[in-house]
Amino acid sequence: MQEVAFLKQNAEKWKHLESLLDSKQPVNPDKLAELFIEITDDLSFSQTFFPRSKTTAYLNGLAGRVHQAIYKNKKEDRSRFITFWKTELPRTFYHSQKELLYAFIFFAASMFIGAFSTAQDDLYVRLILGDRYVNMTEANIAAGDPMAVYKKMHQVDMFLGITFNNVIVSFMVFAMGILLSVGTIFQLFRNGAMVGTFQYFFYQKGLLMESSLTIWIHGTLEISAIIIAGCAGLVMGNSILFPGTYSRLTSFKRGARQGLKIIIGLVPIFIAAGLLESFVTRYTGMPLLLSLFIIISSLTFIVWYFVIYPIQLNRKEEDGDNPLPN
Repeated sequence: MQEVAFLKQNAEKWKHLESLLDSKQPVNPDKLAELFIEITDDLSFSQTFFPRSKTTAYLNGLAGRVHQAIYKNKKEDRSRFITFWKTELPRTFYHSQKELLYAFIFFAASMFIGAFSTAQDDLYVRLILGDRYVNMTEANIAAGDPMAVYKKMHQVDMFLGITFNNVIVSFMVFAMGILLSVGTIFQLFRNGAMVGTFQYFFYQKGLLMESSLTIWIHGTLEISAIIIAGCAGLVMGNSILFPGTYSRLTSFKRGARQGLKIIIGLVPIFIAAGLLESFVTRYTGMPLLLSLFIIISSLTFIVWYFVIYPIQLNRKEEDGDNPLPN
């Protein structure tokens, strides 16, 4: 990229940052920190391609001013935890909506493939779910308790095991994004095909409704976490494939940092899904309305917090001439 194009693409952002620094109004330290990361990335790019230019000198000075504003005058923010969930994480998701949509599409498509393959081949379900699980479930169905698998373990042991497994699975979906997003897409297809096969297996047994009302009590959050982890993996992988104005290494660092922030945001989802599966799902005879309430509430929260709220927050900040940084 030529220096003129680099200036044209970023001048407005730099001017906005200067106005914030010149303003007598207090600036949110977290926003300053995010802008500092952006300006240092720009500085790194400029030092690489235009080492002796006035642009590099300007950015070096601007980065110094931001650094001073953060570390010389910054007071400890006691509400840092609240700020992360209220604004910082939603900002990340606002700029990751495309990757989140792609992750959902890949997962949904693989669910359909899993269900279709199970319908076409009776042995497919054993290939995906394993003979042991299929035999155990068929025995439970014959005994009149299809969902007995959720009642065998002690609640606390089950919670710890399930939560740890969910963390491992989601982190794997994210980490595989380093393989140029292909690894994450593979993991999404793998998990999606498993869910599709699982549901169609119960459909074949005439238990689709009963199994859905039980499984999706915890599955709504659990599957959502996998899809969101897929979003994080695609963010990281795409940062390597499409570095834009940054060097590939700088772009990768930005993508990895953004993806890790998304994974950290999944921690409450892991815990809530584990609690539901360990302490609630086992009560397979609960009233229909209660099951639907839990499922719909979980889905509503996921859609609101990870899709709707980030858009609303961005619009609110744009109205205040303080748009979310890229």
